[in-house]
Parts: sequence; structure tokens; C-alpha cells
Amino acid sequence: EMSRDGVTPLYFSLAGKAAGVIGVSDVVKQTSAEAISQMKALGLQVVLLTGDNAATAKHIGTMVGLDEQHVIAGVLPAGKEAEVRRLQAVGRVAMVGDGINDAPALTRADTGIAIGAGTDVAIDAADVVLMNSSLADVPAAIRLSRATLRNIHENLFWAFIYNVIGIPLAAGVFIPFGLTLNPMFGAAAMS
Repeated sequence: EMSRDGVTPLYFSLAGKAAGVIGVSDVVKQTSAEAISQMKALGLQVVLLTGDNAATAKHIGTMVGLDEQHVIAGVLPAGKEAEVRRLQAVGRVAMVGDGINDAPALTRADTGIAIGAGTDVAIDAADVVLMNSSLADVPAAIRLSRATLRNIHENLFWAFIYNVIGIPLAAGVFIPFGLTLNPMFGAAAMS
């Protein structure tokens, strides 16, 4: 019952006899479901990859808006790295993690994203480190990286067009048509 409700049961015994059960659970941050929704809106397929047992992971997945097929549970650190490798056969993979157990998968992923409050090992293994401990920063970082890449492509396009026109003009190709460029203007235009 505990596992079904997202609580991991810990069993205790004393002198070989059952002494009790304590339930422990992580609190799902309020921003997590919204962050996952935003990632899906960006066209990303989100997968929960956890070492928790299947029942707990399924419950947490449901709380944050993931269906059962996007929850992979009971995975050890080497298994996380193997799952990332398996997912890379389908497409590019970004892994978000904060612990020692996530380090191999963060290294294997095309883009490893560490949560700033994570362990030093996870931070060292990641390509990107988010300063806050909020999953909401992940879609923001993805939007920022996409905007940066778009800006780079636009700049390269305009630099190419500029040089396609400017180099022949500066070389004197258009002199027969009466188009010339004073070298001083050419130097100013290049800068």
C-alpha cells in the first residue's frame, strides 16, 4: 500500500523478528509537473529514470504527468547509463540528475544537466549546471539554448551573404559595371 502511494517502505527487525515498518518518500516539488508539461510542449519526450521501486516510481510519474511507459524504475547507476545508451539509439538524450548515482548517465548523455544543489560528482559529470534546485529551470535552459543556436545560424547566414556580395565587390569584379569600393570603405565595412 505504501509503495502504491509513492512511499518507500523500510522494514526493521529486532533479533530476527519483525519490529516495524517506516515509510519514506521524497516530496515532489510543486514546479515539477509544470516543468514536465513545458518540456513536452517543447516537443521533448520525458522519461523518469529512477532507482525507486516500480510502484513508487509509477505513483510519482503519475503525479508529474507521465504515463507508465515513460517511467523506468529500479535502475542502478550502471543501469541508468545503459538506459541512456538505449534511448540514444532512438535520438538525442539529455539527462537531468543531481546525485552520485546519476553521474554515469550524465556523462553518457548527449547533454548532461546537473541540478546546482546536487553532489560534486554529478556537477563535474554534467555539461550544464543549473544554479537552482528547480526542474523548472530545465525547459528555460532548453529554450535559451535553442534561441542561442537560432541566433548563431542567423549570424552565419548574414555573414555569408555579406561576404558573397562584399568580396567580389572589393576584388573589383563589378568594375566593368561601374561598381567599385574604396578600400577604406571596404575596411570599415569588414569591421
